[in-house]
Amino acid sequence: MKINTVTVIGANGTMGQNISGIFASFGNAKVYMVARDIKKAEVAKTKAALSVKAASIANRLVAAEYSMLERCVAESDLIFEAVFEDMEIKKQVADMVAKSMKSDSIACSGTSGLSITTLAEHYPENLRSRFFGVHMFNPPYSLNLCELTPTKHSNMELCNELGEYLQNILYRTVVLVKDSPAFLGNRIGFQFVNEVMQYAEKYKDNGGIDYMDAILGPFSGRSMAPLVTADFVGLDIHKAIIDNLYDNTTDYAHETFVLPVFAAKLINEGKLGKKANGGLYKTEVYDNGLKRRTVYDIGSDTYRDIMSYQFPFAVKMIKNLRIGKYQDAFRILIENYSAEAELCLQFLLKYVIYSLVATERVGYDIHSADHVMATGFNWCPPLAIADALGTVTDFKQLVRDRLDKEIRESIDLEHVLAQVAPSKYDYRPFFKAKR
Repeated sequence: MKINTVTVIGANGTMGQNISGIFASFGNAKVYMVARDIKKAEVAKTKAALSVKAASIANRLVAAEYSMLERCVAESDLIFEAVFEDMEIKKQVADMVAKSMKSDSIACSGTSGLSITTLAEHYPENLRSRFFGVHMFNPPYSLNLCELTPTKHSNMELCNELGEYLQNILYRTVVLVKDSPAFLGNRIGFQFVNEVMQYAEKYKDNGGIDYMDAILGPFSGRSMAPLVTADFVGLDIHKAIIDNLYDNTTDYAHETFVLPVFAAKLINEGKLGKKANGGLYKTEVYDNGLKRRTVYDIGSDTYRDIMSYQFPFAVKMIKNLRIGKYQDAFRILIENYSAEAELCLQFLLKYVIYSLVATERVGYDIHSADHVMATGFNWCPPLAIADALGTVTDFKQLVRDRLDKEIRESIDLEHVLAQVAPSKYDYRPFFKAKR
């Protein structure tokens, strides 16, 4: 597959400009960056070059506005829609694209979880087979996951060609997923993050937000603590994803997709996270240039200094991880029955089990969950977590003995455990010797 010219619609958004950079740099394509305002498109063009650290691609990026859309689409081999995550807006864009799209071009949506089939059916019948979901993760230069979603209308030969292009030319880790709410990566990742957020509310008197992040920090197999991740993504985006999952999924974890009251309050106040300099965490900058990092205290409804929690199990795990004694670190986690160690272990076990359940429904291969979490979230993949804990004890028996009883009784546990297989990923790089 040869893609010479691409149109990215919504190119002034963060994902739009970053994806434009990927197509122009790795794909060597001419990219029309379409925004509603030409000045915004020009700014996005500069940011796109910076996003891939390649100023040399600037001559392949062309700023454009909606009045130019018909000409841009007519010239393009691939049209990528990256507009606001709203079905009605995306349908309007599909209608516009369909008017001038060539019969041998490909159309894609970068939606993070809306129905690809619904969008495909907004194209004329002769074009529906050429429409796919192509969900990249932010920032795509660092996180190379790409969830590729065909529909019942899709030309699967073309889908396979597109997958090869994404993998071999754009250097994406391509995971084929079913058309399901939030697809696979966000379903697993945001289930975990939102449940941690629920526990922050439950344990607000223990510290709440930073308390839970201290229990599930980088030493537990992720590059960024879960609630720091929510702030990075944006609480409004987080809400949109979990609301979609709550409304459109029915698995045993359904209630873990309920947004906590305190998070809804912050969103209503415009405290959306890092992009708004105030969400779950907040950085205060003083006149003398000094910065103070604070956290939202759920109980008092104020921001306070982040606490330096010293959980013995975490201190000992980090000490062992620092010198490469991974097995000793995992043994400490399993054999320490403090409240915080139990919470950490429970969340890791629940993460593995939910990943397996979700993958059976949304993925095509048991290793799909590993790929999406390693390359989309930079978290230790679920099967690799099983491998890590399995260096100390039989993982399946550990689940039978220690997984929350309510979950064990809500699923066919033996069927789920039968799917556990050795991971294709080494767990060691994901466990960081830091809080």
